[in-house]
Amino acid sequence: MKKYSSSVAAIVLVILCHGMARLPTPAAPELAALASRFHFQRYPLSEVSGHPPHQQVRKVHPSLERISAWISSVGAAATLSDLDGDGLPNDLVLVDPRTGLVSVAPVPGTGARYEVFALDRTFWTHGSYDPATIAPMGTVAGDFNEDGRTDLLVYFWGRTPVIYLRTGESSAAKGLSAGDFAPQELVSSGERWYSDCATQADFDGDGHIDLLIGNYFQDGARILDPHAGGTEVMHEGKARALNGGYKHFFIWQGATPTGVTYQEVRDVLREEVARGWTVAMGAADLDGDLLPEIYFAHDFGPDRLVHNRSTPGHLKFVELEGRRDFTTPKSCVLGRDSFKGMGCDFGDVNGDGLPDIYVSNITTKFGLTESHFLWESTGQLEEMGHGIAPYRQNSEKLGISRSGFAWDSRLADFDNDGVLEAIQACGFIRGTINRWPELQALGTSNNQLVHNPRFWPSFRPGTDLSGDDFNPFFVRGTDGRYQDIASLLGLAEPMVSRGIAIADVDGDGRLDFVCANQWGPSYFFKNEAPTAGAFLGLRLLRGKGSPAIGATATLNRAGGRKSVAQVDGGSGHSGRRSPEIHFGLGLADPSKPVPVEIRWRDLEGKVRQAGLQLVPGWHTLQLDGADVLETASGSQARR
Repeated sequence: MKKYSSSVAAIVLVILCHGMARLPTPAAPELAALASRFHFQRYPLSEVSGHPPHQQVRKVHPSLERISAWISSVGAAATLSDLDGDGLPNDLVLVDPRTGLVSVAPVPGTGARYEVFALDRTFWTHGSYDPATIAPMGTVAGDFNEDGRTDLLVYFWGRTPVIYLRTGESSAAKGLSAGDFAPQELVSSGERWYSDCATQADFDGDGHIDLLIGNYFQDGARILDPHAGGTEVMHEGKARALNGGYKHFFIWQGATPTGVTYQEVRDVLREEVARGWTVAMGAADLDGDLLPEIYFAHDFGPDRLVHNRSTPGHLKFVELEGRRDFTTPKSCVLGRDSFKGMGCDFGDVNGDGLPDIYVSNITTKFGLTESHFLWESTGQLEEMGHGIAPYRQNSEKLGISRSGFAWDSRLADFDNDGVLEAIQACGFIRGTINRWPELQALGTSNNQLVHNPRFWPSFRPGTDLSGDDFNPFFVRGTDGRYQDIASLLGLAEPMVSRGIAIADVDGDGRLDFVCANQWGPSYFFKNEAPTAGAFLGLRLLRGKGSPAIGATATLNRAGGRKSVAQVDGGSGHSGRRSPEIHFGLGLADPSKPVPVEIRWRDLEGKVRQAGLQLVPGWHTLQLDGADVLETASGSQARR
């Protein structure tokens, strides 16, 4: 018996470790009760009439041909906004990699207000650009020239971004067409950029909205040029790659009804931060000074959080890093991970009135199991002044550490109970040949080889890498942990998704969303939650009616709990939520006002604030330059 004792001990140890590693799972009745609060109706998105034939892979540089499926794995994107001026974010901007078009359409079910159309592509070849080597990657909606109408920014692989300024009549009754958007260059350098994300915020605190573009491949590369020579450069390692494309800051300078001017500011970040391989990023005020901090989600290397210490006309950011204790893995310390950051979002998960940060990585079973991040605020904001990130990594504790190969991550209250749900876009490449063994081998390769694509395994069309992943829908249970109930809601169909855009498109108080899928049809999910509670919705506007990007609202709830939300300028990977603020109020009496504090910067950069009593429902609020909050569109506000 003694000779078997070590084997028995090993088996017992394995069983114990397996038991400790398994996630707690509620009983079926509790999961069913969670699922009963939600219902989504799925609608396919319209395509432009006479669109180009669908493609399934892009033409790439000869040195990248053996990994063409990998190179072709991004580009699906969606933005929800109010483009036609009807007061609702019911207009959808879709980037469909199958056609290479950027289309604008009414959200399904919101009325045939105009025909779906594509933005003018002829301008993309402005200068010396070759259209065959350009692909749109995403869009950002915003009032860039401050005339009260929503414009669009399109960013690309193969060229610099293009701004489409909204022209013509503002009347919603007129509808929209391609002729209502006039293109102009963001920058006239003629450079080749490979941008994976973009966002807008008032980075320097002067009262005007600036732009930030995050690039993936090195600036000047020829990734989509099948006739170029040489060898393109990949990551210099799979854990600390710091040789990607640059991040580009643009400070607003001035505007006319027909144009807008930005000044690029270089050398804002240290070289190794500036050249992380950026897949996603987000901007939000984390310390209450109305200067937005920035979170960079980097592929194959450490994510970064930078503290904003800028002044008007002068950008200054200081890197923040978490502190590690004896029980914390290195990659669960903010700023020190080696994971594959793919998406990020902000939301007040723990109800302390401070934003938390939700980040996607790769958590594929039997492939690459890292961990998603939920950076939960500790409330010790004074530490930011000393270069310390006051956050602890709590995704495992909360049950949202694992799902699949994830991209956009979103926090939103879909049933208005006052607790945020968490959703993600998942899946990488769909095919017939499982290439995870080869990818795992690549991950252990010598860093001196990884940067050369000719040493990579074959990831051509037919490759499958997490192609059967589905998009999780995490709901918080009675024990405080989140549970994925996507299968109970009929949402567990593999889609190989990239971007998630969220908005209340019909003004009924229930948040809807669009999922942009790679090399497949994309869908709109109409929220038909059967028992949605009361809500408070805020459309915060400045100037001539521009969204007050960066304005914050803090809701004081019963029992001393607080919730905070901000007007988002485009955080994430390739999905863009609309700029409204939404709070679920649960069982609150819909006839009684609730206390909310609003803080913003006026057009001169001065910090303003107002305490209001607002009746549940939607409110359109004009933020004047003075410390006064005026209401519009019949809103009911009490100061």
